[in-house]
Amino acid sequence: MIKTASGFDKEFKKLPKDLKELAGKKLKLLLDNPSHPSLRAKRVQGYHEEPPIMEMSVTMAIRVTFQRYSDFFYLRHIGTHEIFRSP
Repeated sequence: MIKTASGFDKEFKKLPKDLKELAGKKLKLLLDNPSHPSLRAKRVQGYHEEPPIMEMSVTMAIRVTFQRYSDFFYLRHIGTHEIFRSP
């Protein structure tokens, strides 16, 4: 299951249609196989929250930050590397 922060929802709405579709496919893959290599999921450096803040790739330029809880993924932000200022 996926839950989203209000910031994620606002950022997602601003994406072009093709990126929204691709992000949807990547998020489905995250649910199905969180360790799939094409997601390039890894921990965001410098933040020590629990659960850890993670990032995954939608494209080489677009990232999603999220946290994985026991029964859901919490999506924090989506966008360029600028999202790492406050992941």
